[in-house]
Amino acid sequence: MLGKLARQQDPNVLVGFDHADDAGVYRIGPGQALVQTVDFFTPIVDDPYTFGQIAATNALSDVYAMGGRPLTSLAMVCFPEKGDLAILERILAGGLSKMMEANCTVIGGHSIRDDETKFGYSVTGLIDPARVLTNGGAKPGDRLLLTKALGTGVISTAIKKNVAQQPWIDAAIASMTTLNKAAAEICTAPPWTVHALTDITGFGLIGHARELALASGVSAQLYASRIPRLPGALDCVRAGHIPGGLKANREFAECVVEYEAGISEELKTLLFDPQTAGGLLISVAPEDALELALKLTGAGVQAIEVGEILAKDKTLLQVAR
Repeated sequence: MLGKLARQQDPNVLVGFDHADDAGVYRIGPGQALVQTVDFFTPIVDDPYTFGQIAATNALSDVYAMGGRPLTSLAMVCFPEKGDLAILERILAGGLSKMMEANCTVIGGHSIRDDETKFGYSVTGLIDPARVLTNGGAKPGDRLLLTKALGTGVISTAIKKNVAQQPWIDAAIASMTTLNKAAAEICTAPPWTVHALTDITGFGLIGHARELALASGVSAQLYASRIPRLPGALDCVRAGHIPGGLKANREFAECVVEYEAGISEELKTLLFDPQTAGGLLISVAPEDALELALKLTGAGVQAIEVGEILAKDKTLLQVAR
């Protein structure tokens, strides 16, 4: 809908909504710009404190995906008029715990009465205008590194149906409450040549890889066997625990995908799974890929090479075995 509106001509807007990037960037002075994003959603786990943590982790992620440093945040709350305020307090406390971990100060917020609980944050960060990383800089030959496993969407759906096994829940929660802070700080620091950066969230791996390829004017190849999956993710797909967002992602983006023979249907499906607080997808120069992956791994960040950037081709995304 934003695309139908008139564009505001402001030379200080360094990144707007034209290329479906992760956050907006606005220059406020020499060597300094703001990174701004907003995200909120309904509960995806039963425990209110954990829900708050996940919501905060997810909101912070888009600032990290631009190479920025979160600075301040505003909480957004929708809560039933007759709801138990002790639950809301736990949600807020969980969110605050992750904001504190990110050194991001909560300076206020806004709440409304709503029949359905929703929670999230508007986050503002700082960045050097010369060091902004968008989804539009990938170059042929780059390697693609992914820092978190896929599967939070299908596992969350299984949780809502009360059929998720506890090890699946534990692994998904651990993923969704892990900040992308360390990964972003490492991959945006010298000496690595990172050309493009994005995080994998609601549009799934295919959806965000599509945006990266389109914005960069390239094609990309993913290796299905290398893509990390959360425990239970493929079991959830086989059992039919498919979120509506996954179906929408597949209907929208599969037209730009070409699969190599022999890839299982459940793995194809998982590539479109909408992620909450997913990992970073890093497009890095080939000569730096191994060292960057080792550096990330040494810092406790999962970093797996899952694909590479190709010269622009009639097929935007190729998925090989």
